[in-house]
Amino acid sequence: MIQLAVVLLWFVACSIQDLLQRHISNFLTLGGAALALLYLLWTGHTWLGASATEGGWALLIALVLTLPGYALNKLGAGDVKLLIALALTTDRPTILGTVIGAGICSGIWWFCASKILPSINQQVKTLSLAKGATVSKKLPFAPFLFGGFTLTMALLH
Repeated sequence: MIQLAVVLLWFVACSIQDLLQRHISNFLTLGGAALALLYLLWTGHTWLGASATEGGWALLIALVLTLPGYALNKLGAGDVKLLIALALTTDRPTILGTVIGAGICSGIWWFCASKILPSINQQVKTLSLAKGATVSKKLPFAPFLFGGFTLTMALLH
C-alpha cells in the first residue's frame, strides 16, 4: 500500500509540473525510472510487486505505444519517459489500463471543454517560471495519464 502511495505522489508531482510548465523534468522521469530499474534489478520484482518479466513486458509495451506518438510529435519526451518509469514500476495490465484510461480521460476533457469553455468565456493563461521561455500550446498529457492510472488502480485492486 505504501508503494502505491509513493507512485501516486510521484505521478501527482509529474502531472502538476506538466500542467503548470508543459514540461516534466528529467529529475522526476529519469530519476523515477532509474530508481525503479535499480529496485527491479536488486529485488527481482517491480516496485508494485510484479515479476521482473512483467516489468520487462510492460516496458516494451510502453515503448511500442509511445515512441510512434513521439516520432509524430503528438507526445512529448517527458510523457514517454514517464510511461517508461511507470512500466518499470508496474506490470502489463497497469500500463495498458493507464494508456487506455488516459485516452478516455482526454476524450471526456475534449468533449466537456468544447461544450463548457465557450459558454463561460474563460481565458486560461499559461504559467511560465522563466522569463522569455516558450511554453508549448499542446495540452499536457501527464494529468490524463494520472487519471488513467488512478482509474486502472481502482479497477484492478
